[in-house]
Amino acid sequence: MIWRVRRVLTGHDAQGRSTFIADGPAPNVKEMSAMPGLVLTDLWETRGAPASNAGQDDAASRPVHLEPPKNGTILRIVEFPPDSAWRKSADAKAAFASIGAGGAPDHESGDAMMHATATVDYIIVLKGEIWAILDKGEKLLKQGDILIQRGTNHSWSVRTKQPCVIAAVLIGAKPAGRLARKQTVRRRPARR
Repeated sequence: MIWRVRRVLTGHDAQGRSTFIADGPAPNVKEMSAMPGLVLTDLWETRGAPASNAGQDDAASRPVHLEPPKNGTILRIVEFPPDSAWRKSADAKAAFASIGAGGAPDHESGDAMMHATATVDYIIVLKGEIWAILDKGEKLLKQGDILIQRGTNHSWSVRTKQPCVIAAVLIGAKPAGRLARKQTVRRRPARR
């Protein structure tokens, strides 16, 4: 069952006074057909820094994509089902492609869900528990725990029978680790 989020959005009226401009279920929800039960709900996106607070447009009214624009941010809720519901049947390649992230997966990893992004992510566990898996180790995160992820190669695992819901703030960053190495290899001049 999809964990629906109430999103309350503020703005300014024509006279510059603060006002509520939206209040209801977050409309931008993507259930990943290639990963049954995995649901992304994008609440807001900024397209640069400093962010603009002008206008009344819904900045999350666009297709769901994995990473924010350069120097931008995404506020997202992710619902992860138990591993038993999806891990063995997931099509990682199709899932990442469906959110514009065909280059994110680490194809050298034995974990098809291992991936990296050029972001700093603030991850807050809202419900349940989840394992954060890195190249070297893993940690159990429980409700109320916060993970600050800095462009690392990572995967997720829910080893209980209950889903886990996290809030994530993704902030565009310079590539690090595997992604930085990929960029360095691409930039090297051809040998003569």
